[in-house]
Amino acid sequence: MDQRISLITLGSQNLTKAREFYQSLGWVEHEQSSDKVVFFQLKNGLVLGLYGWKDLAEDAGVPHDGNGFRGTALAYNVSSKEQVQPVIDAAILAGGKQVKRAQDVFWGGYSGYFSDLDGHLWEVAYNPFATLTEDGRFSIGEAFE
Repeated sequence: MDQRISLITLGSQNLTKAREFYQSLGWVEHEQSSDKVVFFQLKNGLVLGLYGWKDLAEDAGVPHDGNGFRGTALAYNVSSKEQVQPVIDAAILAGGKQVKRAQDVFWGGYSGYFSDLDGHLWEVAYNPFATLTEDGRFSIGEAFE
């Protein structure tokens, strides 16, 4: 597994207020945002996503309260569906825990989750609507120049 993070997703108790907070900092919302998810394309190729707290927990298949869910999920994007589960398997071999087996997901991609030794969630995903370069740069809905 390469050393990288593609997308940082933060669970939000109030998505509207979270969206307004980042916009007030001067961040420009990406056009692929919706009432369910907000994307900010960062200058270094990373993407910050805001998603409903309970919705993000449900997507990972964990409880939204208590120790099972911490309000964030780090994402590691790959170039094909076939690459998703092997990355999760490698994390499990390294001592992580499988949280959700790789599967087709409602937004049109393919993903699964593992947790690291401290319980931090990682989503491993193939997103057919994004660009992922060989050097790991990730972009929502647009090609790199």
